[in-house]
Amino acid sequence: MKVSIVKYNAGNIFSVINAVRRLGIEPLLTDDAEELMTSDRVIFPGQGEAHGAMQYLRERGLDRVIKDLKQPVLGICIGQQLMCRHSEEGDTDCIGIFPLDVKRFQPTRHEDKIPQMGWNSIANLKTPLYEGLNENDFVYFVHSFYVPYSEEYTIAKTHFTLDYSASLHKDNFYATQFHPEKSGRVGERIIRNFFEIK
Repeated sequence: MKVSIVKYNAGNIFSVINAVRRLGIEPLLTDDAEELMTSDRVIFPGQGEAHGAMQYLRERGLDRVIKDLKQPVLGICIGQQLMCRHSEEGDTDCIGIFPLDVKRFQPTRHEDKIPQMGWNSIANLKTPLYEGLNENDFVYFVHSFYVPYSEEYTIAKTHFTLDYSASLHKDNFYATQFHPEKSGRVGERIIRNFFEIK
């Protein structure tokens, strides 16, 4: 199986590479359109800032390449946010796969620290991405912005100051706000499930 990881100016890519290697696959880190289009699976990971990331993607035409991919694609963390329509972070127009807007957390209690950082449970699990997992399994989050809950596109939700989308799905596009590559056994199963999606 040819697995490509989108190479761009966002951090945390090497932990994703290592997570894929643990499943016995050597991924390709690339920003080449042809390589991405001919891959069996594409992972769009990252930690970073939306405006600078979108500028980098647009300059290389990668925003259009990602949107036009036909094979299963998995966005992670800022990858999920960039797959949405717009982000409040830097007032940024994003790729627009999901017709949803990314919001900044507005904590109402002193103990709600931004960014949300650490383990949190996910619920309302849907699609084969969560095959074999349990309601309220824990995964690892680090983020200050979130995608609101959507009846149509949310396939896992979590709670931090409010219920929001821990994971999204539309057609061949899947995304997680959390980091499966940092989420132990649960995250490994999610990545394995992604590779097995038909």
